[in-house]
Order: sequence, then C-alpha cells, then structure tokens
Amino acid sequence: MSPTPSASSSLQRPQAEWIHKDLTAIESLNADEITTILDTASAFKTVGDRDVKKVPALRGKTLVNFFVEPSTRTRISFELAAFRLSADVVNISASTSSLTKGETLKDTAKNLEALHTDIIVLRHSSAGAAQFLAERLDASVINAGDGAHEHPTQALLDTFTIREKKGRIAGLRVAIVGDILFSRVARSNIHALLKLGAHVTLVGPRTLVPHEFKAMGVAVTHDLDSVLAECDVINLLRIQHERQRKEYFPSLGEYTAFFGLTRQRAESLKPDALIMHPGPINRGIEIDSDLADSSRSVILDQVTNGLAVRMAVLYLCAGTRNG
Repeated sequence: MSPTPSASSSLQRPQAEWIHKDLTAIESLNADEITTILDTASAFKTVGDRDVKKVPALRGKTLVNFFVEPSTRTRISFELAAFRLSADVVNISASTSSLTKGETLKDTAKNLEALHTDIIVLRHSSAGAAQFLAERLDASVINAGDGAHEHPTQALLDTFTIREKKGRIAGLRVAIVGDILFSRVARSNIHALLKLGAHVTLVGPRTLVPHEFKAMGVAVTHDLDSVLAECDVINLLRIQHERQRKEYFPSLGEYTAFFGLTRQRAESLKPDALIMHPGPINRGIEIDSDLADSSRSVILDQVTNGLAVRMAVLYLCAGTRNG
C-alpha cells in the first residue's frame, strides 16, 4: 500500500509493497520490509513538528492496547501513535480483563474483535502469544513484547535512531551489552541489524550470553573492554530480573564492574559512538548517570522515534485491511 495524500502530504510511496496485516516478529521480515517501515516512520516523524500533531490516516479505526504484562513507555507510545493517526483507543490490562475470571486469551481477543476492533496491540508474558492471535483474528495484531521472544517495534525504533544519526546501518559495528538470554529486545535487534547489514557483537556474563547465540550470525564476547574501541553503537540492556528464576551473576556491583558503561570505560569509545538503552535505565548499574545524559546518548531520541515508528506500523498494518 502507499500512503494517501490525506494522511500526510509529506509521505512518499514506500520502497516495498507492504502486505502484512500483523507485525509479530522481526525475524519474519526481510530487509526491504524493514526499510519500508523505517521510511514510512521518517515521513510520520514530521507530524510531531506541526502545530496540529494529527493526521486522518486511521480515522474511524479502533485500536485496543491489550497489555497482559505491565508497561508504561510502550503502551503510552502506541496510544499516542494511534491518537496522532486519528484512531479511537481503548486500554485494557490483565487485571481489568476477563482473563482474571478464567477466560482464554483467544476468547478475550475474539470478543474484542466482535466489538469491531481493527487493531490489537498485545503485550504478553508468553512467547508466541501475538502470533497465536494473529493466526486466529481478522483484526491486525501488533506484538508489543512476548516473553523473552521478540519486541519488534523496539528494534525498529532502535534501527531508525541509528540510521537517523549515522545515515546507514550497513557496515556499522553494534555492541549489545547485558542480559541477552532473557531479552526480547536483544533478539529483535539482532534480527533487524543483521538483515540491514550491521556487524553485531553480544557482550555480557557467560551465564547471560551463551555461545549458542553465535548461530544467529553474531559475535560473542565476555570482555566489554575488548570491543569498545571499535563500536559505532553500544546498546545497553537492563537485567531482566523478572524473567530469571535464579541468580546469573554474584551481585549488581560485580556486574557493573565488568559490564557497566562507566566514565572510564567510555573514554575508549569513538568520539561519535552512539550510546543507547531501551529503558528503563538503572543508573549506576548498566550506565553511569552522566553518560546517560551526555551528548553521545540517544536514549531520549529513541523514545521520540518510537512514536514515529509505531505510527508507521499501525498505518501499514491497518492499511492492508482497507476496503
């Protein structure tokens, strides 16, 4: 589909035809499809600079934010993205849904669809939950994070930010540092970056970055200092305590000593290296506070760009169901 003039006069035809009603994983997309989302997001980002920050692209559509797992940034970002596209939005959490009464996820979603819901944005603790619904609903399903599997829009906003700041993805060296084993953000980023031609190195404790990840096409190291000088981008991840059932390192102090981006370590980075973090930040653990607020940090740019990326995803997926 191509953006309509009424949606935004600045939108241009995407490079590749978008045919998917859902976005459940980056792994299933090709490089052209990822680029189509990024290019569409570039056009939508200009909406935020207007006095009236809305376009009528999804007027008459209804979006349900169905967050079975808690979220602040992602839910609000999808909500604002839908508002800016002129869609109607309803927010549902697990505690206020019929899931608490024993209703299945499928039945809850089917009931939402029966109320003429066009788009369901789902966050769920079980890997594959979004794909499960996508195969059973006519409504578009957008994965806002499923267990430790994938978080597609986070990877898209990360790659969008890198491309915006560096002008390209291909050939860049990106280090992803931290809890890779339990991180859906890491998995989606790996798929997106590799498909777009970046070189990816995973860094962290042996217990959280096993060598099995090499099968994905990435490098693995347990020595952060050995990769800093060659990094174009360093993406720092939060420790996913809520998904761990045992301790994977002795203490947070030891983790910071070996894998935290401290001021001393940052001196080894290239002057133009980007510092990223998907949030929420644990200041003083993954990153020193002043580095998080420094000129090399693009953490707040990631938040801003997430809005444009989610506008693009909602627009493209909902558009496959027009007519």
